[in-house]
Parts: sequence; C-alpha cells; structure tokens
Amino acid sequence: MSQSGMPESADARPADAVSGNWVDRYAPPFMRPYLRLARADRPIGAWLLLWPCLWSTALAAPHASENVFWGFNAGNWPNPILLVLFFIGAHVMRGAGCTFNDIVDRNFDDKVARTRARPIPSGAVSVTGAAIFLAFECLLGLVVLLCLNRAAILLGIASLGLVAIYPFMKRFTYWPQIFLGLAFNWGAILAWAAVTGRVASAALVLYLAGIAWTLVYDTIYAHQDKEDDILIGVKSTALLFREKTRIWLAGFAALTMIGIWLAGSLAGESQAFYLVSVFATGHLVWQIGTLKIDDGADCLSKFRGNHLFGALVFAAIVAGNVL
Repeated sequence: MSQSGMPESADARPADAVSGNWVDRYAPPFMRPYLRLARADRPIGAWLLLWPCLWSTALAAPHASENVFWGFNAGNWPNPILLVLFFIGAHVMRGAGCTFNDIVDRNFDDKVARTRARPIPSGAVSVTGAAIFLAFECLLGLVVLLCLNRAAILLGIASLGLVAIYPFMKRFTYWPQIFLGLAFNWGAILAWAAVTGRVASAALVLYLAGIAWTLVYDTIYAHQDKEDDILIGVKSTALLFREKTRIWLAGFAALTMIGIWLAGSLAGESQAFYLVSVFATGHLVWQIGTLKIDDGADCLSKFRGNHLFGALVFAAIVAGNVL
C-alpha cells in the first residue's frame, strides 16, 4: 500500500496522462512504472525543454564559420545531427529531472489528487529504485553531452545546479516558475555554443525570452493544482496572480515575443522570420484570451498547446534563414 492508502500498482496511470499513450499500449509491464516516472507517457514537457535548443540551433546556423558537425555541412539550415542529439538529450534529461523532482516531492505528491497515482507515491517504484533509474538517465544524458564541443559540455555541466534547486523553490517562493524557466531554457545558450563554439548576445536574449514563455505555460499548468497547493502549503505564480492571471500572462507573452524578435534581429534574420512569427504571436493571444483558469481540463489543454507555439517559432527562424 502507498502512504495514501491506495493499493500498489505497477500499472496505475497518472491522472494527467493521455489515454492510450504508447507506454500503456506497447511498453512491457515491468518498464511502465519507470517510463511513467520519466514522463515518457506525457512527452509535452520534453518538447518544452527541447524547443529552445532547436530555436537556438537554427538561429545560430548562419553564424558558424562552417556549420559542420561530424562531417555534415548544413549551411543555413539547422544541422540535423545536432537536432537529433538535442531531441534525445531533452527527452532523457527531462525524464531525469522528473525523476529527481518526484523523489524530492514524494510526500507532497501523495496529498494531491492529480499526482497521487505517480509511481513513487502509488508504490509502483521505490525511492531506491527511482534513485538507481535517475543515475541511469544521467549517464545517458552524459553520453549525449559528450558528443558536443567543449563549450557546450561545460555549459551542460553548469546547468545541473539549476536543475537541482528547482524542486525546492515552491517551498520558499511564489515564483518557482522563474527557476523552472532558468533550467528549461538553458538549451538556448548551450545549443548556440554547440553550433558556434561560443555564446553570443542573441542566445542570451533568446534565453530570457524562453524564461518569459515558461512563466506563461507553467502558470497555466499550475492553475490545475492551486486548491491542493493551498492545502499542502506550496507556492506558485497561479496562487500569486489569482484573478489577475490573464493580465500577468499577457505581459509575459509580450516579453516572450519581444525577446524572440530581438534575438532574431541580433542574429540578422530576414523579413520572413517576422512574417512567420506572427502565427506564433497569434497562438499566444489565443491561449491567454480563451484561458479558463478554474477549468483544469482547459488549463491542461492550453499548456499542451505550447508545443505548437514552439514549432511555429522554429519554423519562423528556419524561414528567416533560408528564404
């Protein structure tokens, strides 16, 4: 039995997982609890971690002396080998971050309806088993990181401190989303270094824009848990903003787009970048304009919709480079 009195189940599906996901359908039963621990059944978080990496890889492409990686010259296109490495790395390290977060938050998750069925509080995975799995995930992430250049490797190591402190911030501040943004958008800096061997102002501005974007989507996400968060004593921007959430989100969305446009300007993007980015702007406007902060299903849907926003920004950057 778990601490909540629920029966242990290796096949318990968390409440916010998509029905019929690939883990439920295809993964061997003994692997399912660990894949759920890594959120492999809910890949949206990995995409939100990945998009800043892909944005920066595309934005930096024309600025490498030769956009060559493992002998492949991509020209003004984002290097596909780097895109694949970042795809693998983001999914692995997002899983590691979730595993670490669940170990740290296991006593909180047991008290929240949406998280009670997660592998640790449900009893499907022990804390020791989760720690061993975390070590395995970190090892895979290190293998991917070592495929990059020296500057990117050093930046990747530096990001571990941000990843480590994030789970504790909700205990002390109403702004844990800032710390999530600092960790989740580090790839904007790392990817630029992976392409060019250095860090430029465009990458730093893109990093700040990503943090503002994280404040948008994770505040929306946090509105699902606000009642439980009050009961267990943890903090979030959703609890801080309350009925003024839409106003705050509009401000963060504006900062997001201003930052993305400024990064594009610093990188020398063409007019096509700004034209295509209008669609990304429209998506943010739609999210905020139609958001129902007291409807958990709507908050989850809007949160997941940020995958499309990331894809639209990436398309704008690529268009700006090649058209």
